[in-house]
Amino acid sequence: MKKFKRHLITSALPYANGPIHIGHLAGVYVPSDIYTRYLRMKGEDVISVCGSDEHGVPITLKARKEGVTPQEIVDRYHLLNKKAFEDFGIAFDIYSRTSNKVHYETASEFFLNLYNKGEFIEKTSEQYYDEEAGCFLADRYIMGTCPHCGNENAYGDQCEKCGTSLSPSDLINPHSTVSGSKPVLRETMHWYLPLDKYEPWLKKWILNDHTEWKTNVYGQCKSWLDQGLQPRAVSRDLDWGIPVPVKDAKGKVLYVWFDAPIGYISATKELTPDWEKYWKDSETRMIHFIGKDNIVFHCIIFPAMLNAEGSYILPENVPANEFLNLENDKISTSRNWAVWLHEYLEDFPGKQDVLRYSLCASAPETKDNDFTWKEFQARNNNELVAILGNFVNRTIVLTNNYYDGKVPQTGATDQNDELVLKEIEKIRKNVETSLENFRFREALKEAMNLARLGNKYLADAEPWKVVKTDPERVKTIMNIALQITANLTIILEPFLPFSMEKLRKGLNLEKFTWNDSGRTDLLKAGHMIGNPGLLFEKIEDDAITKQIDKLLATKKANEAASSKTVPAKSPVTFDEFSKVDIRTATILEAEKVPKTTKLLKLKIDTGLDVRTIVSGIAEYYEPKDIIGKQISIVANLEPRKIKGIESKGMILMAEDKDGRLVMVTPVQSVNNGSTIK
Repeated sequence: MKKFKRHLITSALPYANGPIHIGHLAGVYVPSDIYTRYLRMKGEDVISVCGSDEHGVPITLKARKEGVTPQEIVDRYHLLNKKAFEDFGIAFDIYSRTSNKVHYETASEFFLNLYNKGEFIEKTSEQYYDEEAGCFLADRYIMGTCPHCGNENAYGDQCEKCGTSLSPSDLINPHSTVSGSKPVLRETMHWYLPLDKYEPWLKKWILNDHTEWKTNVYGQCKSWLDQGLQPRAVSRDLDWGIPVPVKDAKGKVLYVWFDAPIGYISATKELTPDWEKYWKDSETRMIHFIGKDNIVFHCIIFPAMLNAEGSYILPENVPANEFLNLENDKISTSRNWAVWLHEYLEDFPGKQDVLRYSLCASAPETKDNDFTWKEFQARNNNELVAILGNFVNRTIVLTNNYYDGKVPQTGATDQNDELVLKEIEKIRKNVETSLENFRFREALKEAMNLARLGNKYLADAEPWKVVKTDPERVKTIMNIALQITANLTIILEPFLPFSMEKLRKGLNLEKFTWNDSGRTDLLKAGHMIGNPGLLFEKIEDDAITKQIDKLLATKKANEAASSKTVPAKSPVTFDEFSKVDIRTATILEAEKVPKTTKLLKLKIDTGLDVRTIVSGIAEYYEPKDIIGKQISIVANLEPRKIKGIESKGMILMAEDKDGRLVMVTPVQSVNNGSTIK
């Protein structure tokens, strides 16, 4: 394996039209942060760059929907996400934004370089135009009926109901989301990057030279290359973005896919005047951390751009993850089906590491995976508390009890001691190998094996018993347990930075390097430890129930929003309808029907008589709340027995879009028995 002088870590620029959610974290930012921290601990020259992606159609759509400017949208979410990343402990060297002046200059310069070299081709094509609004329409500005599933609200690039990729011409009855009018086709000219020109080079560079890439990444690249590449537009007809820096390009901006990855370069420029050594020196190793939806951009399109420019290095690896689902449903920002990072930090203060642990332990590394709140709770309670926290707490409590917090001098070791000491180094190597190969879930499991080793060692050695008969032996046991604890502060630091810092300070230790891990003399005899307190605490059921209830409320709101009015029934004649006798009445008494959950027994004054009606409204009304309420009833419905009670009539109810039943009542009080016509 080639040895590099320095490392450039890039993390996908999150789109500044909404907050960060756990899918982003699991797919990109947690693994990126783990790897960056690991390299720093090794003493490597490494910088980690990220920032907000602030151009493109979804931002203009959101701005239009809210009646604000696109700049207001990106300002809001840039600040929100930047703070959330900081609070969560993501250790970027810089978190920039693509609306910065340095980015405009860098992206424009990059375009001009390729333009002047003749790397672009110019093509005129027909695209949809909104004559009312006077603008060309991006694919997302066009809606219509999906030809595959019949969804009437499919976008011009994708149907979000069935997931099929579309083009605007595929839609049935397309209309503009700007004005609502039917768009027309109009010619427009754009610049294209001829990806087909770079296809032979890309095939060799990826398929021959990077067989070590993750199977999901390599497989997707191969699929794209096997299908054959086509020229791709680098400009769009929009008024939000970086203006195309050539004459006669009014109203045209750089396509966001072209503009965004250049954001890594401009962020590095902003960070250091030595930016070129990270981007143009072959002794720099560049790693892109992304989600699977960005594989084609970072493995094929951006490398083609860099290759065409000619002076930049190419990525050594692109360890993209798959998608994380939430409670067995696809995370969706439009449906609010997500766990938002800033809300998590409010609901679970001080528990950054619990989420980092849970997301890494269930990371969607080569296939989609699922996050559930119950699993989150179990990982905290059964692993962080019961395994890691338990071992550390026992070790520190026993040391404070037996030796007043001083590390005891080790004595003679037995065979089991020696096996345990060797296992520490073995675990360290396993963690390192897994990290180097971007297998973060495996690396975390191996790191936790060190805590498991400590627990087993203490359980087998039983120092609390042996201290009564062989106190010298206990000194050796506790010294080894303390060395395991000290190693934990190193090996788990990339994964659990907050907890391990607390533990390290509690042990009164200086910060170690990664190369110190595996040693069994990290704590010298006589060293005074402190007491960090409990590293983790149990998460109770009510905290989890609260989160699940929040999601259920979201699901209910989504169902209500997407529900459609029930179609009208077949027509009836006037004579048929006139047979139905609808009258006003007042509820005199109400009680629940025993052994049922939905039924209420009501005594009704109809003006004609006092009668009993059984109605399935117990889910929506308490008996005491409806006594005296005036209602509408069908008075001439044939009596029928319900749960042994004769019911004479039917209360008229309206069913709301969320399924809730609401009584149909007169606007003002009228005499009981008044007919409704």
